[in-house]
Amino acid sequence: MISRIREQYQLFCLALSFFSRLPIPSSTPYSEERMNRAGRYFALVGALLGLLCALVFGWLSLFLPGNIAVLLTMAFSLFLTGAFHEDGLTDMADGIGGGMIHERRLAIMKDSRIGTYGAVTLAMALLAKYALLTALVAHTSLLMVWVLAYTLSRTVAASLIYDMDYVSDRETSKSKPLASKQTKGELRFLILCGVLPCLWFSPVVALSLILSVVALRFSFKSWLIKRIGGFTGDCLGAAQQLTELWIYLLLVAFAHNGWLIEAGLV
Repeated sequence: MISRIREQYQLFCLALSFFSRLPIPSSTPYSEERMNRAGRYFALVGALLGLLCALVFGWLSLFLPGNIAVLLTMAFSLFLTGAFHEDGLTDMADGIGGGMIHERRLAIMKDSRIGTYGAVTLAMALLAKYALLTALVAHTSLLMVWVLAYTLSRTVAASLIYDMDYVSDRETSKSKPLASKQTKGELRFLILCGVLPCLWFSPVVALSLILSVVALRFSFKSWLIKRIGGFTGDCLGAAQQLTELWIYLLLVAFAHNGWLIEAGLV
């Protein structure tokens, strides 16, 4: 039992090192097979990152206006992840926006340079995130919002591995270790991690969040299949960012229309 717990902890550390810049024990064993199994902890890493952002925001909001606290927490988040998912969104926008056929789109995604589509998409995504979060400040505590958005959005992104084909070059892709198929058990664990933070919110809000991100997930999957025939690591990053933005937008819509979104306050 102890050895199994230690192994799972090591897998979590591998996932943490892949999806963030947080340090892990140098003795953590690595292999491509272990890295692939670590993908099950994608959502749990999101929960930890969301919690850290929530703590930073809570501390900053003690002595700064809400909008400034949001801005600085966003900067902290970018530092925490190395803009890993934002980079994926940018590359996907360039590839799908600038290419006319599957092969050309994939080739553009591999180019590290940022084009017009990517630059505009990144700017709009960051601006939208700032606007939505500052709008929420006036209606609710953002502490659980950070945890919810970071966890649920990564659940949606990681779940795409389960039933989609990986279409990038496995030998050169930075997401190669995560490109294998997930097991049903890993998918169930991801879903559990994603659903749990929703329980903090009222039943109507929680149900709306779950149903809408499921619809978003399958719509995004269909859209990707039509344009590139599957997914790449950049597409997973884009899925995370788009889902995160959708969560903020839905919460703002509820709050703006007079709904109290915390649990038990329907």
